[in-house]
Amino acid sequence: MNKKIVFVLLALGGQLTALATPLCRVDTEELTDSSKVIDLDEVVVVSQPKEQVRLRLQPVSSNVFGAEQLQQLNVKDLSQLSQYVPSFVMPSYGSRLTSSMYVRGIGSRINNPAVGVYYDNIPLMSKSAFNNHFYMLDRVDILRGPQGSLYGQNTEGGLVRIYSKNPMNYQGTDVRLGIGTGLYSNVEVAHYHRPSDKLAFSVAGFYSGLKGFVNNQNFDEKNDLTNEAGGKLRLIWQPNKQLKFDWTADYQYVNQNGFGYGEFHPLDYLPEVYSSSFVPADLDVKDPATTIMNGYKRNMFTTGLNIGYETEKLLFTSTTSYQYLNDLMLMDQDYMTPDYLQLKQAQKMNAITQEFVLRSHDSSKWQHATGLFASYQWLNTNAPVLFGDGITGPIGDAIANAMKNSMLQGMIGRFMGQGMSAEAAAAAAQAAVDKMGVTMTAEMAVPGEYKTPTWNFAAFHESNILLGDNWKLTLGLRFNIDKVKIDYDALAYMNMTGGTANAIATYHLTSHVQDSRSKSYTQLLPKIGLTYSFDENIGNIYALVSKGYRAGGYNFQMFSDVLKTELNANQQKAMRGDYDVEHTAADYDAINETIAYKPEESWNYEIGTHLNLFGGSTHFDLALYYMQIRNQQLSIMEPNSNYGRIMVNAGKSHSCGLEATLRGKAIDNALDWAVTYAFTNAKFDEYQHTVGGSTSPNTDTFAGDYDGNYVPFVPQHTLSAMVDWHIGKFTIGANMNGQGKIWWDEANTYAQKFYAVAGAHADYDFGPVLVSLWGRNLTNTHYNTFAVASSAVNGTHYFAQKANPIQIGLDVNIHL
Repeated sequence: MNKKIVFVLLALGGQLTALATPLCRVDTEELTDSSKVIDLDEVVVVSQPKEQVRLRLQPVSSNVFGAEQLQQLNVKDLSQLSQYVPSFVMPSYGSRLTSSMYVRGIGSRINNPAVGVYYDNIPLMSKSAFNNHFYMLDRVDILRGPQGSLYGQNTEGGLVRIYSKNPMNYQGTDVRLGIGTGLYSNVEVAHYHRPSDKLAFSVAGFYSGLKGFVNNQNFDEKNDLTNEAGGKLRLIWQPNKQLKFDWTADYQYVNQNGFGYGEFHPLDYLPEVYSSSFVPADLDVKDPATTIMNGYKRNMFTTGLNIGYETEKLLFTSTTSYQYLNDLMLMDQDYMTPDYLQLKQAQKMNAITQEFVLRSHDSSKWQHATGLFASYQWLNTNAPVLFGDGITGPIGDAIANAMKNSMLQGMIGRFMGQGMSAEAAAAAAQAAVDKMGVTMTAEMAVPGEYKTPTWNFAAFHESNILLGDNWKLTLGLRFNIDKVKIDYDALAYMNMTGGTANAIATYHLTSHVQDSRSKSYTQLLPKIGLTYSFDENIGNIYALVSKGYRAGGYNFQMFSDVLKTELNANQQKAMRGDYDVEHTAADYDAINETIAYKPEESWNYEIGTHLNLFGGSTHFDLALYYMQIRNQQLSIMEPNSNYGRIMVNAGKSHSCGLEATLRGKAIDNALDWAVTYAFTNAKFDEYQHTVGGSTSPNTDTFAGDYDGNYVPFVPQHTLSAMVDWHIGKFTIGANMNGQGKIWWDEANTYAQKFYAVAGAHADYDFGPVLVSLWGRNLTNTHYNTFAVASSAVNGTHYFAQKANPIQIGLDVNIHL
C-alpha cells in the first residue's frame, strides 16, 4: 500500500510540468489589469543567517504573513494565525502553557514539540514558551515538512519564524488600542529610532486583557479571565559595512484562569454509576464545574545577540541566546466538583544556545551554508499531586469498616463463648462497636521534584547547486547528538488517623523513590531536493526527500500513578505501624522502563510547485507528500488511572496529503484574495497499545489494537479563504476558516465534525490613524477546540473546551 501511494505521488508530480506548460503561454500583453502579487519575503526583507533565496524559490511548502496581513486578520497569537495556514493546526484551549501544534499529522500536547519556533533568529527552547502574545511584528514564516538539516531536532513537522520590526528600516512611534466583547482590551506602544546610520533601537510594551466568555458553575469569575503584559528592546549597531550587532530582549507575563473543560457525552451513557439503562449521547458541553479555579502564571524572558560579519562572498553569523521561564499551573485534574485530584506544577527553566553559521553571500552557482549549534537547558519541575476527599474519604471509610468488622467478629466469638445465642451475641457486639466510635481518615499526596536537563550539539551543511539555467540540486546533512537526563525525588505518603473514641493513633505509609537516569541519541538528518525553474518567471517544480527527528525523554507525570498504586497495595501493613515501601534495583529498572519514551523518526517524500500565473496576478503553491513515521510520540491520559498525561510511542504510522495555497490580486491591485486547503490522512500502521505503570517487571497488559486508526487531534481537512477590497482609504474584508474531522482518541470513538467560522473587518485610513472594526466567528459556530476522556473516578467521563462565541471589536492604530 505504501509503495502504491508513493507511486501515485510521483505520477502526479510528473503531471505538474505538463500542467504548467499551457499556463506558461498566457499572453500577458492581452491583460489590461496591472495587478501583480509580490512575494512578501521579497518586500519584507529580514536577516537570514542560513538562507539567501526566497522561500518560493526553495523546495519547501510555506506561507509568509506580513504586518498588514496580520492586522487585517486581527491575529494576536500563533494559534489564531494557524487557522489560515494549510495543514498547520494550533488549537486554542487550556492556557498559554498549551502549545500543541500539528503539521502533516505530526504533533504533541506535551514534552518535545514537533514544530520549532524561532524569534528573531533565536530558537525558543521550551515548548511552554511557544504560545505568547503577538505584537509589533514585521513578518511570520511557516515552513512545513522536516527542517532538520538546517534547524535540527524537534522541527520534524515544520518551523515557525517570527520577526519583529527592524529599527534600521522602520522609524516612528506606533500606538495600538483595542476593545472588544468579552471585555477584551489591548494596548501596545512602540518607538523606533535611528539616531545615525550606524545605530538604531526600538522599545515596545503591551497590555492585553480579557474578562472572558466561559462561565464556571462554582465560581463567580470567568474561566478564561486573562491578563498579560510585556516589553521588548532591540538595539542594532553597525560600526561599518561589514560588521553588525543586533541585540534583542523580550519579557512577557501572563496571569490567567484556564483549562475550562466542561463535561459532555459524545457516546451513549449511564446517567448514574449503577443505572440499568443507557441514555442517548448529548454533545452539549456544560460549563466547567471544578473544585478549584484552574489557572496559569508565567514569567518569560528571552534575550539574544546576533553578530554578523559580511565579506564580498561570505556571511558569518554568530547567534547567542539566554532564555528563562518560571511558571505555575494549578489544575483540578478530574475537572469535577467533588475534590478528587489537584495538581500544582511549577517549572523553572534556564537555557543557553550558541550557533555559528558561514554561508555564501554572492550570486555564484554554488550557494552553501555550514554551521555548528549547541544548547543546554536546565529544567526543574516541582509537581505535587494532591488527593482530595473524593478519593481519601472512601479509603478512610473502607479501612474503618474493616476495623469495625474485625472487632465485631471477635466480640461475637467471645460473647457466644460465654453462652449467648448467635443473635444476641451479634446485637451486643454491634452495640459495643458502635459505642467505641471507630473512625479513620486518610490524607494522601505525591510531592515530587524532577530535574530534566538536556543538551544538544550539531554540525550541519546545506548546498544549493545550479545545474545549468533551470535545474538546482539541494543537498543537506546534519549530524545531531542530544542527551536527556532525569533526576527524580518523589515521595508518596498516606497518613491514616483513626481508632476509637478513647484511643486515636496516626500511621504513616510512605513510598520514596530517588534515582538518576539518562539517555543519549545520535542522528544523521539528510535532505535531498531537485528544483526545475520554468523560463519567464513562471515558477518552479520540485521533488524532495528529507528526514525528521524528535528527541526521546522521560514521563515524570507517571510517578503519581506508580506510587499511589504502591500505597493502595500496602495499606494493611501500615495498620500495624509506620511502613515505608522498599524498592529494589529491579523496581528502579521497571520504573525507568515505564517512564522512558523513544525518539520519533520520519522520512518525508514530497513533490510540489510554485507558479506565477496570469502575468503574475496569481500565485499558486501546491505540495503533495508522504511521510513514514517510526515510534510516533503520542500524548495520552495515563491508562491505569488517568491521573495525568504521558507520552507513549506508536510502532509505525504514516501520513500523506496535499497542501495548496492560491492567492492573487485583481482590479488594478484593489482586490486581494487568498484560498488555502490541505488534506491530511494520518493513520497508525502498527500500534498495539499496552497498559503499564507498575514497579513490577513484565506486568504490562494488552489494551487495544489501533492499527488502521486515525492519529488523534489531526484534522483531516483544513480550509481558509480571505478577501480584501480597497476603495481609496477604505478597506473592507471577509475571511473564513474551517477544519475537521478531528478524532479525539486513538481508538477513534468520538470526534469533532468539520466546522467553519466566518470573520470580517472594515478599516478606514485617516493617514496617521487607522481605525478597524472587526468580527470573529460571526456565524457563532459551536464547536470544540479540545476534548479528552478521563477514567480517574467513577467510570469514564468526557470533557471538552468550547470555542469562543461571536466576538466584535474596534482597534485604533496610530503612527507618528
